[in-house]
Amino acid sequence: MENAREDRIRRRGFTLIELLVVVAIIGILASLLLPVLARAKNKSRQVACLSNLRQVGIGFALLLSDTSDRFPDRRDLKTALGYRPWTTWPPSDPRGGWAAAVLTNEIPSSSVWICPSVVSSALRDVPQCVQASDLENTNRIVTYWLWRFDRPDDPIPLDAFWGKTVSQCVADLRAANNPTTGMPNGPVDVELAVDPYFPGTIAGLPDELKGQAVHPRGRNRLFLDTHAAFEKDARLR
Repeated sequence: MENAREDRIRRRGFTLIELLVVVAIIGILASLLLPVLARAKNKSRQVACLSNLRQVGIGFALLLSDTSDRFPDRRDLKTALGYRPWTTWPPSDPRGGWAAAVLTNEIPSSSVWICPSVVSSALRDVPQCVQASDLENTNRIVTYWLWRFDRPDDPIPLDAFWGKTVSQCVADLRAANNPTTGMPNGPVDVELAVDPYFPGTIAGLPDELKGQAVHPRGRNRLFLDTHAAFEKDARLR
């Protein structure tokens, strides 16, 4: 009778082979699911970033409505926050710390200026990607670039927006005939803000930065008419 009970107990347990099969199946399922989960997480961050850029666009629209449709001329603030043109990429300093400082009333939340993908990646330690908007509080940072406010030059170049109306911005970009901006037909074609990115075609970049972007294979862009969209870029990985 005792032997029969022991036999039933042994039959209820798993053999070593059965355990190894279960572990192997779990491993296979994990290898299939982890990339899917990673892509889903990247997508959610991209969507959150796109929402941030739309809010930045609304903030600029509110500011322009109070300033006769004219952008502020804060080249002084651009310099004060630390103007650092790079010799490789970007060739100037498009960091947008000055914009967060100017739009404090329109955009009171400092988190709007931070792409969640930047703070969760190695790019958070790249100085070209982050700038403080307040010299007395370095925790208030901005991770977006604004190419049309990338230099404090005097006189203001045709392809810069300091102190200009929206219509003048579009007209001056057309007059500048800059191949990097193309020939815009209106505000819908003009980029206002964008995620940091490092094209793989730039020869002088360190290898660890070549092709790097906040979001895989592309970047989120905010346009002058306040719409925002993700754009694929073959130079990025």
